[in-house]
Amino acid sequence: MTSGSPHQRSSAREAALARAVKDGLLGPQVPLVGLLDVDGVLAAVEALNEAFEGPAVVQHTFAVKACGLVPVLRLLAEAGMGCEVASPGELEQALAAGFTYDRLVFDSPAKTVEELEFALAHGIAINLDNFQEMARVDGLLAGREASGPIGLRVNPQVGAGAIGAMSTATATSKFGVALRDAGAVEAVIEAFARRPWLNRLHAHVGSQGCPLPLIAHGVRAAYELAERINTELGRAQITGLDIGGGLPVNFDSEDDRPTYADYVAELRAAAPGLFDGRYALITEFGRSLLAKSGTIGSIVEYTKSAGGRRIAVTHAGAQVATRTVFMPDAWPLRVGVFDAAGRPKQGPTEVVDIAGPCCFAGDLTATGRELPAVEPGDVVALYDTGAYYFSSHFSYNSLPRSAVYGYQTDSGGQVAFALVREAQSVRGVVEESGLSQVDALVALRSGNAVEQPKEMAE
Repeated sequence: MTSGSPHQRSSAREAALARAVKDGLLGPQVPLVGLLDVDGVLAAVEALNEAFEGPAVVQHTFAVKACGLVPVLRLLAEAGMGCEVASPGELEQALAAGFTYDRLVFDSPAKTVEELEFALAHGIAINLDNFQEMARVDGLLAGREASGPIGLRVNPQVGAGAIGAMSTATATSKFGVALRDAGAVEAVIEAFARRPWLNRLHAHVGSQGCPLPLIAHGVRAAYELAERINTELGRAQITGLDIGGGLPVNFDSEDDRPTYADYVAELRAAAPGLFDGRYALITEFGRSLLAKSGTIGSIVEYTKSAGGRRIAVTHAGAQVATRTVFMPDAWPLRVGVFDAAGRPKQGPTEVVDIAGPCCFAGDLTATGRELPAVEPGDVVALYDTGAYYFSSHFSYNSLPRSAVYGYQTDSGGQVAFALVREAQSVRGVVEESGLSQVDALVALRSGNAVEQPKEMAE
């Protein structure tokens, strides 16, 4: 049974939740779990590949920031994806998952000399963020040819979408060279003229909240600049265009919209020459590949009323749904209610707030929702949480990270699980908080300095 359609995905999710409860992966002793639909992820990869079919060579990379879990990355590597990394940690996660250097793209606005040296030595594609970084690479190459593609990120300054924090092509965005600033385009052209090793342009307009026409407008600006540079230089120096990712996800319903096909149609209308094969295309999708395939399940610990409003207290709050809790209007989540056996609840509804375990009043994952009556012992499911929610844990109140399982369902509805990440123990939380240095500050205060770790002493 594949999870390519919304109906199939919903059925698979219900089967997985029921089986998770039956197998004890979710219950009174394990009140929080993350579940990832493997078939749903692979269906999204297939839809992405189909949408971009054509004469242009395309390298699709997955943005690790969306889910930096090594088994998930390995699944995507086996499915033929590349990997976009933006930190040393993400780079090591990608390598551990089996991505080869030639399938990596290194983005970050703050790359260190050491990070650049590593990427240059191993032929990893790099997107430079600014002219100072470009000068740094000049020194590192010292006249040598680059062993991998090197591009320059540009900011087309086409404006913001509905979520300012997710919009990276505003007039004052921290990313890339701002093309509408005075003299910027001329400086970019000169930079390419002086550096034959520069052979890509990179533009990324934003992600959630950015409409397709805005994204396409930004990509067109990068395409037109590439055309101008190659024309003025009299050679096809720019051979690749990294158009980023950013396909928004519909969090309002089960439907996939917009689709990758919708996105490509918008790009073809905005810049028809983009797909004619003269440029290799690189994409960096993240959220849109995983979001719909993820579910967070939590046991309802208590229910109560306050001011006439029903409240269900669960174990899923700001520690797993950080953006939703702090920006609920921008990041709303759909909620499902299941009984203690993991079966969807029916019957009369009530208006209820879904609260998390964190010790502050705003720790709510849903407010004023009309849902089937919620009781202690029920299961509350937060849908569309496959991207960011599993891997971007917020350690408020020292709450441990939950286990994450991948699942598949067969044609008969039987579910098989695979552990993706073990649950963090409370002991693990304590060790992570400096247990091995428990006496360090007391000793410092008393004048008995504790021996420094070797790396600090050096």
